[in-house]
Amino acid sequence: RSDNTLGIAPTGAGKTIMLSAVTGENLGDTEARACVLAHRDELTAQNRDKFARVNPDLTTSVVDATTKSWAGQVTFAMVPTLARASNLAQMPTLDLLVIDEAHHAVADSYRRIVDRVRDANPDARIFGVTATPNRGDRKGLREVFDNVADQVRLGELIASGHLVPPRTFVIDVGVQDQLKAVRRTASDFDMGEVAEIMDRAPITEEVVRNWQEKAADRPTVVFCSTV
Repeated sequence: RSDNTLGIAPTGAGKTIMLSAVTGENLGDTEARACVLAHRDELTAQNRDKFARVNPDLTTSVVDATTKSWAGQVTFAMVPTLARASNLAQMPTLDLLVIDEAHHAVADSYRRIVDRVRDANPDARIFGVTATPNRGDRKGLREVFDNVADQVRLGELIASGHLVPPRTFVIDVGVQDQLKAVRRTASDFDMGEVAEIMDRAPITEEVVRNWQEKAADRPTVVFCSTV
């Protein structure tokens, strides 16, 4: 068990349940205190709700734009709020910092929080979960995490019965040759070039039409070439 470690799992794997279980296990029956970071209001609320189901005996509180309470043994905090100097000054000494969507952990606002936690308690543990450990700016996560505990892959989760096997439909929008010519950088494709090719109304309309035909009545997640 490392003092600062990363868990990697794909979308749909249940990372909130995982972070809740790890936090509960780390705290056990002790008086240790933890903080769970997220970068959006709805994630803070979702994480707190799921955490309570996994750990009904642990008290929780919230630090966000409207509420700033450290009363719980586990506090769920909004990063933009907590990263302000006046709010950081109120943060108690923590034993565990948990970072949801941990690929954000090396951003300046997160680093202010991480550094403050470590300054107050050099023995504090840090645990992060993410589906995407590679950042777009290619900045490594090693300054916060020096260990990957596990990387759960989609195939494992399908084989174990936790996720259903996907049905795949492929459509040809006439840009395969252009996409094959896109430059590769050290870790990925040049997404600016990909956007030039893909981010066009006829292609978007064709994708939407196919989605309406196949899955318009289903909850849908869309991954795009740009934001």
